[in-house]
Amino acid sequence: MRPFTYERVTSPQEAAAAAARVQGARFIAGGTNLLDLMKLEIEAPTHLIDVNGIGLDTIEATSEGGLRIGALARNTALAADKRVRKDYGVLSRAVLAGASGQLRNKATTAGNLLQRTRCPYFYDTRQPCNKRQPGSGCAAIGGYSRQLAVIGSSEACIATYPGDMAVAMRLLDAGVETVKGDGATRTIPIAEFHRLPGDTPQLDTALQPGELITAVTLPPPLGGRHVYHKVRDRASYAFALVSVAAVIQRDGSGRVAVGGIAPRPWRVEAAEADLPRGAKPVASGLLAGAKPTRDNAFKVPLVERTLAAVIAEARG
Repeated sequence: MRPFTYERVTSPQEAAAAAARVQGARFIAGGTNLLDLMKLEIEAPTHLIDVNGIGLDTIEATSEGGLRIGALARNTALAADKRVRKDYGVLSRAVLAGASGQLRNKATTAGNLLQRTRCPYFYDTRQPCNKRQPGSGCAAIGGYSRQLAVIGSSEACIATYPGDMAVAMRLLDAGVETVKGDGATRTIPIAEFHRLPGDTPQLDTALQPGELITAVTLPPPLGGRHVYHKVRDRASYAFALVSVAAVIQRDGSGRVAVGGIAPRPWRVEAAEADLPRGAKPVASGLLAGAKPTRDNAFKVPLVERTLAAVIAEARG
């Protein structure tokens, strides 16, 4: 553990200003991912800003008919909220599919969005990793890649985004509200929030240094049947090999987003037009341009099979 300083703040503006003031500062709330990374010396912040005292833990209706989820709303509270369970069932199911009950009690909405990849080479500091140390290379390319990306990767990185909640939020077209150190605010569409690696895999999101997430907004409910399926190596406390979030309407139309296959939650809106025709054409559109490795080529048919199960469940 490397030395660092620590402070508690009482407002979002104070938190963002503190991050702008101290180079190398990081926000901490539940700490379910950051503390592990610090212990392994993958991340070494110079200063921790404790944001647990700034509020932002409520879930409220918006004037547009949607919901505004505070950045510090814990995963347990989010999954259990009556409005989320009733109108955004796919989100509740996705959250409950992640981690364990103890972790969900600590993990926050913003922290969940910001969790880093679980690529084994990212976690092994003896191995080169462009995401951990830009320019060092990618040991996963040519290495063991069973859990890694089949699409959206680059010659610099083939890591996957590991979360469940963000897959459902991508399906729902959520917006990520933020505040910067100068007090400026903005809303980032979830489709633009997580970055593809390209030549800069160390940049996971569209956030600027010191920018603080304050809330996630959901548009009005979609209706239809909400389904979330997660395929993993064991029944609990495991990250997805493939996950599928879907909302299917009575006429067979709908939306679908996939996790476990790309550096960000994967959705191709054009492919959704084929939902009434079944899983095969949708999967073909979702995975157009896929570049699986020998170790993870099984994910391509697994996407189709999981999507077929989701469609079957949605149609009863």
